[in-house]
Amino acid sequence: MNYKLRQEKVLNLMAPNTIFCLFNKRLNEDAKKYDCNRNFFYLTGIAEFDDILLFVKNKNESFVKLYIHEIDPKQERWTGPTIRSNEATTISSIKNIGLINNFYNDLANYINYDTSIYLLENLDESKDYSYEDYFKRTISKKYPNIIFLEGNNILKKLRTIKDEDEANLIRKANIITNYGLNAILDNLKPGLKEYQIESYFDQAIKFNGATGYSFPTIAASGINSTCLHYSTNTATLEDNDIILFDLGASYETYCADISRTYPINGKFTDKQRQIYEIVLNGQKLIEKTAKPGLTTKDLNNILIQYYIPHLKKIGLIKKNDEIFKYYFHAVSHHLGMDCHDFCEYNKLEAGAIISNEPGLYIPEWKIGVRIEDDLYITKDGNINLSEGIIKEVKDIEDYMAKRNN
Repeated sequence: MNYKLRQEKVLNLMAPNTIFCLFNKRLNEDAKKYDCNRNFFYLTGIAEFDDILLFVKNKNESFVKLYIHEIDPKQERWTGPTIRSNEATTISSIKNIGLINNFYNDLANYINYDTSIYLLENLDESKDYSYEDYFKRTISKKYPNIIFLEGNNILKKLRTIKDEDEANLIRKANIITNYGLNAILDNLKPGLKEYQIESYFDQAIKFNGATGYSFPTIAASGINSTCLHYSTNTATLEDNDIILFDLGASYETYCADISRTYPINGKFTDKQRQIYEIVLNGQKLIEKTAKPGLTTKDLNNILIQYYIPHLKKIGLIKKNDEIFKYYFHAVSHHLGMDCHDFCEYNKLEAGAIISNEPGLYIPEWKIGVRIEDDLYITKDGNINLSEGIIKEVKDIEDYMAKRNN
């Protein structure tokens, strides 16, 4: 990753005579390495908790400085080694390294009478209070006239457009996800609990190098497949039902976001196949259509206009607005270091990565189908980063049939 280029872009987007402070605070006591602040990691490649990243852009100079822990041999025996300055420079390309204990003293040297400070807003909605709030109060006591600026838009602008390295990490996350889905197909059968079939996915992605999950797995069988964000995963898989999976492995913070719908006994019923094919062809339409200049809202409207005549043809709806009884979410969202990424939702540009996830949910038939892939927008169209994950009816049924031979 070219972290130096990303840092330079932040400095270029900052207003004159400003400071930008980013704090990589631990979200909770059980937080793992890749639970770090995504924006901090995006700019440094460093996941160590409590480190601080400082951008300074004043009249005389512009620079980046990284603050890391002082080495504490006793503490390291409990929690492992902290990053050394030479390691931090190698990873982040930042040569100016300081110690966290010196941060506030150093900061005082960079604040002038007219300095403003960029901060990220509290992104952890589970907490009413953040370290940024503490920082604001601390600085305001000493500098009551200081102005704090919203820094989110700078990072949103940068993170919206992915480079090829980022696209390759999401492609890798999808390859790992495919291992998990194949493990599901290898073991899917009536009589299991939803959480039991989910466990095959868990083992396979960890075995194949996943560094985490993009989000909690949805394994929704039968009537549960018609609930968009079903999360219990406790029902028993029944013969002749389908099961909808919405899941993804993450790799070095980058997320795959995949949905697949499978017949539990290995064979779609006629009605299940009918709905599945409508959704699949809708997904192919969106993949064919997605390109720079469109918005995700445009793509959703295209899908809705595709759905209406097809659902009328099979007698599921009579009026156009009845479509929203069976389709009630958006077809795309931006994807990256977060499943719903920290991005600007404007017209698509080359470098954006979005989901392509049409669905139909019909409670009266106990059929919910969602099929989702991840698209990397290019100047001419898009590349499907998850194209190796099977989704054609014949491919799914053939795969499940062969496992028994």
